[in-house]
Amino acid sequence: MDFMKPILQVKNVTGGYSPRKPVLHDISFEISSGEMVGLIGLNGAGKSTTIKHILGLMKPQQGQVQVNGTTLDEDPEKYRAAFSYVPESPVLFDELTVEEHLRLTGMAYTVNEAEFEQKKEKLLEQYQMLPKRKAFAAHLSKGMRQKVMIMNALLANPPLYIIDEPFLGLDPLGIRSLLDQLVEVKEQGGAILMSSHILSTVEMYCDRFIVMHQGAIAAQGTLEQILEAAGLTVQGGTLEEAFYKLVAGGRPQ
Repeated sequence: MDFMKPILQVKNVTGGYSPRKPVLHDISFEISSGEMVGLIGLNGAGKSTTIKHILGLMKPQQGQVQVNGTTLDEDPEKYRAAFSYVPESPVLFDELTVEEHLRLTGMAYTVNEAEFEQKKEKLLEQYQMLPKRKAFAAHLSKGMRQKVMIMNALLANPPLYIIDEPFLGLDPLGIRSLLDQLVEVKEQGGAILMSSHILSTVEMYCDRFIVMHQGAIAAQGTLEQILEAAGLTVQGGTLEEAFYKLVAGGRPQ
């Protein structure tokens, strides 16, 4: 995979649920292969709406979204095959087992049999889900359901990963496994967009950041660039300090 090849391009997107009252206002950013980008903002800042536009669940009123060089209108199948998505709340089929969910994903993303078996066993072990491989989704805790979503995303191995609040419900081992694997994905050339409220983790693992506020991008770039945009000294400044400065005038809420 070509490192630093643009994988996700959001170009001048304005959109929302009503043309008369857009939620997003002319937002532009891109994510290249081999980088993890943190999407941060207060509740209602437009993060989920942005993700819905990328997923193709909402159509931009203006602008366009490209994934791996194509738009949803140009080639829906190619577009959707180029990303995997881990939502904030796990969505599973209650009457399928953990293993059957992985099998379904393998079929959807045409993962060959030998690779599927190898990846499946590795993921079940990494996420401490071997004893639950035959368990129906209906009988899993929220944290275990979230692990199934994450395992499915990692099994697919697409160019782009969209991960929305992935740590909710995960135990410490699950969080560590996910972060370690996201680093591995990035090192292999994957592009990752991760939305999270845990700013210290975002700062530690992401290469760049997009700060959203009231449907617009308040700042984006490296930590140094975010600190500069917030008017803070670069030396020793944190993402959290810059975030509060940019969205709340320096007052944590």
